[in-house]
Amino acid sequence: MKKNHRRVLTWMFLLGITISAAPQALAIPQGTDDMSQTLAQPEQASRCMSCHGPGGISQNPEWPNLAGQKAPYLRSQLNAFRDGSRKNGMMQNVVTGLTDNDTRQLSQYFSQLPPANP
Repeated sequence: MKKNHRRVLTWMFLLGITISAAPQALAIPQGTDDMSQTLAQPEQASRCMSCHGPGGISQNPEWPNLAGQKAPYLRSQLNAFRDGSRKNGMMQNVVTGLTDNDTRQLSQYFSQLPPANP
């Protein structure tokens, strides 16, 4: 009887340790759930995020989300603001000085971020 009791207690102890350790073993490492932290962020991205929000998700309904948009679309819009064929004083000021390489990098970066939840 004592052997069975000791065996049951041992198994309960081991089961308790296993269950308490399971959440840590299955946990996602800190920081990997936010793609904007794992992708190489272009130097100019902070210009965009000041209005379009961290990770390209805008907090203001007046400004569109950039995250998850198609890279060619983003690049064409940046170029249109830059060359003046699309008019918006604020955006034209922001894109002044961006090079073709900057618009390419920004477009690629924001296109790879996860879009906002619907």
